[in-house]
Amino acid sequence: MTEPGGGVAAVVLPERGFRQAMFGQTGDVRYVMRQRVLGFGQDYWVSDESGNKAFLVDGKVLAFRRTFQLRGPQGEVYAVGRKKVFALRNAMVVSTGGRHAATVRKKLFSPLRHSFTITLADGERWTAHGDLIEKNYTLEGPQGIVAETSRKWFRIRDSYGVEIYHPDVPLALAIVVCVDELVAADRESD
Repeated sequence: MTEPGGGVAAVVLPERGFRQAMFGQTGDVRYVMRQRVLGFGQDYWVSDESGNKAFLVDGKVLAFRRTFQLRGPQGEVYAVGRKKVFALRNAMVVSTGGRHAATVRKKLFSPLRHSFTITLADGERWTAHGDLIEKNYTLEGPQGIVAETSRKWFRIRDSYGVEIYHPDVPLALAIVVCVDELVAADRESD
């Protein structure tokens, strides 16, 4: 396995779907995420529901922007998230296979609860809404729920679960990491 920070070429996901290629199934997949505790730039593993290391969130702090790579257990890069430097609202851009895949932004006005808009490269729009600070929220698209996060499965304070219903697991997981980073950046600026 490649160590964090090592050079790895981007991987193009197979057409039949990442979940089926990786797990041999097309049903829902659950992951255990570790909440960002110490600050951006730290690396952490995302485990599958069996406790196997499924993805590495390789966080980096560059001069003007936050960035991370979502890597597989062998070091292959599935997605990259970067904070936009010049934007009216905090935003992060996700790339997969070296191409733009999504932009994640905080909604300009959401008085009752935190809310984010996600614009995919093909123009499709998703929303993230719920209790984003406590990691109990839903990613929703035009076809329904894409992913849900919850602490209800865990007693450990710095862990929460992510259940993904979308066939592009790395993209959905990278968007969850972006939402976490934008919420943390918002809290740090208060």
